[in-house]
Amino acid sequence: MRVLGVDPGLRNMGWGVIEVNGSRISHVANGICHSKGSDLARRLLSLHAQLTDVLARHAPDTAAVEQTFVNKDAVATLKLGQARAVALLVPAQAGLEVGEYAPNAVKKCVVGVGHADKKQVDHMVRLQLPGVEIAGADAADALAIALCHAHHARSAGRLEAAVRRAS
Repeated sequence: MRVLGVDPGLRNMGWGVIEVNGSRISHVANGICHSKGSDLARRLLSLHAQLTDVLARHAPDTAAVEQTFVNKDAVATLKLGQARAVALLVPAQAGLEVGEYAPNAVKKCVVGVGHADKKQVDHMVRLQLPGVEIAGADAADALAIALCHAHHARSAGRLEAAVRRAS
């Protein structure tokens, strides 16, 4: 199973792709989509085109996107929500199921602590994906989201198998 993780952002949208083969998880690629354009519509279009290209190049089987937390700045939260819509739309357009995870759930899954800082997330991603070259903090977060989704998918698969055996 190939998993795309997306850390939504209006200026910088991190992405990371991992491959899951049984209990083995390996890095495929990661990067950051940088929005371009003079207005919001063009910036969103730019992110859409770049993320669509990522899907075309890396052909994930499933995707996961970080949920938005609400800031005190309502305008910034709304703009982040629009970037998050692009992050949800692109994989959905490709026919993928898209998981959504709260930032604390991702950190707890990858680091073991729900309020871990970015350096801790980056460190644990590097431990779980030895030798990985990470494009930046947003890409590290995206890889963490992909890892979280992979762990949840594995757990769900084990639960389904146990229920089948019990029936």
